[in-house]
Amino acid sequence: MPSCLLKPNMVLLSHRLGALFILTVSFVFFASVMFYWRTGQDAEGQLYNFSTQSRYEQVLPSLPPPAARGSPPSLGDVLFVETSERMNPSYLFVCSVESAARAHPGTRVVVLMKGLANGNTSLPNHWAFSLLSSFPNVEFQPLDLRELFSGTPLAKWYLQAQQRWEPYFLPVLSDACRIAIMWKFGGIYLDTDFIVLKNLKNLTNALGMQSQDVLNGAFLSFKPKHKFMELCIQDFVDNYKGWVWAHQGPHLLTRVFRKWCSISNIQKPMSCKGVSALPQEAFYPFCWEDWHKLFEAISSSELHRLLKNTYAVHVWNKLSHGTRLEITSQALLAQLYSQFCPATSVKMKNDSDTRSRPAA
Repeated sequence: MPSCLLKPNMVLLSHRLGALFILTVSFVFFASVMFYWRTGQDAEGQLYNFSTQSRYEQVLPSLPPPAARGSPPSLGDVLFVETSERMNPSYLFVCSVESAARAHPGTRVVVLMKGLANGNTSLPNHWAFSLLSSFPNVEFQPLDLRELFSGTPLAKWYLQAQQRWEPYFLPVLSDACRIAIMWKFGGIYLDTDFIVLKNLKNLTNALGMQSQDVLNGAFLSFKPKHKFMELCIQDFVDNYKGWVWAHQGPHLLTRVFRKWCSISNIQKPMSCKGVSALPQEAFYPFCWEDWHKLFEAISSSELHRLLKNTYAVHVWNKLSHGTRLEITSQALLAQLYSQFCPATSVKMKNDSDTRSRPAA
């Protein structure tokens, strides 16, 4: 080994100038590498993250959508709420969301579900979620009730309400949710037993009359932090009678609107102080006593005439639930399914056998 070392030493001594040059170049090269390595660590990490994100962005569209995606609700969104733990949407539920998505192709349609608020990371394996997820503007998000009610008088009410039994708790909870959502986020709220016929974006700070002198909150459209919604929240807790049917819903909205307009009753559609009570035909062309007409046959021309001034049809699911509907018939509701939620209608036809299926 010493003899092996002598030869390089002799070469280096005989070529001192060349060796010095080589050593100088090597030192500069090594120093340059170290400099760029040290200063480029952060940039390298950023480039890696960016390239990784790009790869995921290319893959994600083909993957099932997550349970909670997108930003929180905002002004302009169309909003649906499921306040129970139910995660198997009915035909009518799916039709409601589908019809809204088709009528508002450029608008987010957000479905807030309490059943997604328990740490679920993916949507259930149910045909309804697969069907609705095919619409690019439909999103499912968890409904966190404590978070929704926080910062409002409803927070204390909700805490107390959980500690006692009430006969109509779910409907009352739904009433609380919609006014809280309208106040916090604004947008367009719809019950899940509507079939949407037209775009609703031109309606702002509005609700509908279900009959003379009675307003209904199944449809609401308000800007965020609107004073009218603030008064509704305050009335909800100040005059609470959750054990009386509709006291926290239609009757509450009617009470607040009368005070808002300084009137004793609502005889006809009207607007005051920037809030509009729309005519019955706009959202409730069939009063609750006549819900059975939805299952009666009607000609397409008569249907068109009947709903000429209607934005959406309320199906009164509380009453009509379980009623048999022949989806291929000329029943008014069957025609609405076929025209305004055709994907749901096809699913119903495929699921049907010799017997008719429930509409909801």
